[in-house]
Amino acid sequence: MKKLKAHMDRYFGKLDNHWQALSIRKQHQYTLYFFWGYLLLTVGATCKVWYDTSKSGNDMVIEHIENPVLKSKDPAKLQDSSSTILKNKIYARQ
Repeated sequence: MKKLKAHMDRYFGKLDNHWQALSIRKQHQYTLYFFWGYLLLTVGATCKVWYDTSKSGNDMVIEHIENPVLKSKDPAKLQDSSSTILKNKIYARQ
């Protein structure tokens, strides 16, 4: 784990040195490009969500989660398997 941390520190140090070596104008330009890219992604995602929710007949049904074991009518399936395993282990020791 220490090797990984040291390797990452060196890598990020090199990246920082490359960034610092760029002129202020280039740093500003790259920052603006990343900002505009992030803004376009955010607007695109917001428009997609707005479009999907504005469709008619696109209803979301929220229901309670039901336990599939309790749906079964077989009493053997309703037994707690962990307690059965523990009981079997206890009886096997005796």
